Amino acid sequence: MAMNSYVTKPVALRSARMWREIADRVFIRRYSDFNVTIGLVEGATDSLVVDTRASERQGRELMDEIRWLTSTRIRVVNTHHHYDHSFGNHAFLPTDIWGHERCATRLREDSRTTQFALAAAMPEVGAEYTETPISPPNKTFLNTVELELGGRTVTLAHLGRGHTDNDVVVVVPDVHALFAGDLIEQGGPPSFEDSYPMDWPGTVSRLLEMATGAVVPGHGDVVGRSFVEGQLADLSALAQLARRVRFDGGSVNDALPLAPFPSQVGRAALVRAFAQLAGEI
Repeated sequence: MAMNSYVTKPVALRSARMWREIADRVFIRRYSDFNVTIGLVEGATDSLVVDTRASERQGRELMDEIRWLTSTRIRVVNTHHHYDHSFGNHAFLPTDIWGHERCATRLREDSRTTQFALAAAMPEVGAEYTETPISPPNKTFLNTVELELGGRTVTLAHLGRGHTDNDVVVVVPDVHALFAGDLIEQGGPPSFEDSYPMDWPGTVSRLLEMATGAVVPGHGDVVGRSFVEGQLADLSALAQLARRVRFDGGSVNDALPLAPFPSQVGRAALVRAFAQLAGEI
């Protein structure tokens, strides 16, 4: 036991140095695994971890690093149910894990299928995912909730459907910081496989009203209001294109050359958009 601590603590310390303070006691860390961006908001008595990575091992690695940054009581929020943001939850128990009501439902219903898909895609590390216990949020809400961290209040808000049906943003009003989850992505186009493209622009419009400082995407580096405006313009163009082409009797293939995203991404977005317009999702 002592040998294990001796080996792992210096590693955690080196990793903790990769965290970046983007505002007063608001930290982020980008991980090479899935290029996910994790957050930490520190208060006087409690700190909030924004997302937990993709497996129990990755979650424990994250927890070890956080303990080099703060000794406060830890709480967690999942920005949505996708594996790379929530499968590390188990490593943080028995703490409070916050998420939208549908985040908890989707984790209970869909996670095992996702684990086997990850193992099939990465067989050399498949056991890391299939053996991870899934721990859905144990504190859920529908619209908004405020958390008191000790002299600092953060707001968790569901602004509507977009990347998923359970996206949550985390607002730190005293420093004008906003964690957007995968409603905003930097370094690559948004992911549409589980999305609601016809709702996404309206949701980001509401997010834009809160984007008065640093905006932390679910993947990539910190951005600002102008980046959010650019992504909103693309999402709006996609939704308008889908509506127009379908109204004219066209198909996904007809719309694809005009989509504001690369072909593979645009096809996934248009398939979901057409399904929404048909009332299928």
